[in-house]
Amino acid sequence: MREVLDFFLEIIRIVILALVIVLPIRFFLFQPFIVKGESMEPTFKTGDYLLVDEISFRFREPKRGEVIIFKNPQNLSQKFIKRVIGLPGDTVEIKNGKVTVFDSQGNEVLNLTEVENLAFSVPSQERITLKENEYFVLGDNFLSSFDSRYFGPLPKKNIIGRVFFRLWPFDSLGPIPAFAK
Repeated sequence: MREVLDFFLEIIRIVILALVIVLPIRFFLFQPFIVKGESMEPTFKTGDYLLVDEISFRFREPKRGEVIIFKNPQNLSQKFIKRVIGLPGDTVEIKNGKVTVFDSQGNEVLNLTEVENLAFSVPSQERITLKENEYFVLGDNFLSSFDSRYFGPLPKKNIIGRVFFRLWPFDSLGPIPAFAK
């Protein structure tokens, strides 16, 4: 009888130790995210299982080209996945189906017609200059994305974290790089 009791006590200790280790990691460092919708196709498809790094942006600013998870500015209970294209101080221009980003000195730093895997047919829009702690985000599939073109600049406080790893599907398992721009 004593052996059975010792066995169950050991199981309880293992479970408590696992919870003490896993729960802080899950709630403060990394969280899973399952893609819903086609706004990030062909990069991500519905059902893709991703890991989100929640700690990096506490020590650095988001970078152009990174894929992030954030709270929808119009409904904070919704979480979206999009790509950062405009940083604070940048000016984003959407004109004649072309997206161009200029830095604070007026230099062109991004022309999305040059980026592979992104659809280019986008509605024209006026130039938007981003303020401090504002980002411009777009879905890779411009035709099916509710993004900064519709809800405006994304406040930094809404950013949850960056997508850094795809766990599913297994044939696409691996790290998620930002596009090089």
